[in-house]
This record gives sequence, C-alpha cells and structure tokens, in this order.
Amino acid sequence: MEIDIYSDTICPWCFIGKRRLERALIERPQADLTIRWRAFQLNPDMPAGGMERGHYLETKFGGEENAKAVYAQVSAAGESEGIPFAFDKIARTPNTVNSHRLIRYARQQGRQDETVQALFDAYFLRGEDIGNMDILTAAARAAGLGGDAARDFLDSGDEAEVIRDEDAQARQAGIAGVPCFIFNGKYALSGAQSPEVLIQLFDLALQDRE
Repeated sequence: MEIDIYSDTICPWCFIGKRRLERALIERPQADLTIRWRAFQLNPDMPAGGMERGHYLETKFGGEENAKAVYAQVSAAGESEGIPFAFDKIARTPNTVNSHRLIRYARQQGRQDETVQALFDAYFLRGEDIGNMDILTAAARAAGLGGDAARDFLDSGDEAEVIRDEDAQARQAGIAGVPCFIFNGKYALSGAQSPEVLIQLFDLALQDRE
C-alpha cells in the first residue's frame, strides 16, 4: 500500500492526523507500506522571513480571541492524542518552504517520517521558528540526518521550486485543506480522521488492489 500525505509543518491537525495514522497502523499493520509526505502550504503568500505571531493571528483569524476559540478545539483534540500543544510559546509563524525542502531531502535518506515528527515537535511543543535555518538543522539532527549535510542542502536553495510546484499541483487536484491522505493514488481522505475511518480506507485500498 502507498499513502501520500499532503501536509503542512505548521498545521496542528496534520500533527493530530499523523498520530491517528500511527494508531491505525498499530491496530492494523500494513505489509509493504510506503508513506510519502507531500508539500502543502497553508499560507503560500507568507513572506520568506515569516510573520510575528500576533500579526498572523489578526490576519488569519481576526484577532487573538477568535484564534483562542479555534485553538481550544485543536488543543482538546491534541490532548486526546497525547499531544501537549504549546501554542503560547509560538512567537513567529514561518514560511514553510524550507521545512518542506528538508522533508523532501529526508525522503532520499529514508528518514522522512522522523523529520516530519522532529519539525512538529520543534514548532508545536517548543514554539521554535522552523523557518530558521539553525532550527531546521537541529531538527535534521534530531531526525537522524547528518546535520552538516542537511545544512548544506538547505543553504543551497535546491528543490524550492519543486515544493512550490507540488503545492500548486495539490490545489489544482482539488486539495483545499490538510491533512489529506491519498491511498494507492486513488482514494482520498481529508482531515485528521479517526483510526477507525483510516482502517476502512486501508481495507478499501487493499480490496481494490486485489
């Protein structure tokens, strides 16, 4: 089975969706499983240097009070999955192109899942700016990638246009929000669905293959 996951590194529901997929795979392990993390930007027009968090919340949600209502729901869902979101620690909302570049680089090293997790941990649990090259390099090391080699890749600017193209292609395909799980290139499931729903898609994809 192949699962392509369209996700953004600053999307809390993507973190929750990852955790629920992991639970589904514990309950229903899949032999010969390939998971590919794909790029999607919640804020494709974000300045390269990111944006101060308060300004972002004002722009995105109309202010901190509206944002608190939205994030209260996210925090409750995260708590149910053992994810202690620390939104209050986030001082800056980054442009995510470079974090997606790092994930793409990690695919070549067979460490993509670990890299996605390291980025989620850095941003959502510690409030770190994952648009910062030093933070991205530290995430690469935490994921088991060679820090120096990863930094050289990040500094090169390689794959930036590939990331933007992948994001554009996702939108052209009708993906408007993330996470979005594509099973065997055919069946799409949008949102941080429960393990029970994910398992139903496992079965559907396997039946189709058979």
